[in-house]
Amino acid sequence: MAQSSNNYDLEERTARFSEKLIEFLKRILKNSITIPLVDQAVRSGTSIGANYREANGASSKKDFQNKIFISKKEAKETVYWLRLIGGSLDDEKLKGECRQLYQEAQEFVLIFGKIAYSTKSD
Repeated sequence: MAQSSNNYDLEERTARFSEKLIEFLKRILKNSITIPLVDQAVRSGTSIGANYREANGASSKKDFQNKIFISKKEAKETVYWLRLIGGSLDDEKLKGECRQLYQEAQEFVLIFGKIAYSTKSD
């Protein structure tokens, strides 16, 4: 039975996360500290959904597990970069947006961790 709520559509949810992340990062003041942090956050944050989509088209169970594990790793890395970016911000509105993105990335860590764990036990 298909889930009607987009909250459970991980392909859509990860794509929306990537879009929000990009829009947020475009508004960060660029300086010698933030440029490398933003670059890393873009790379890891957009890789979460890309690897999840690859997992859904996997050629084998092992391939699926590997892509899910990579999605989890990318989500963990994104949490890290967002923590550093949030600490570098002075603007409270941007800090609030960063916190929301951080929380969503943390949820992805838990979701992909659960998927990885449940497929590993099979």
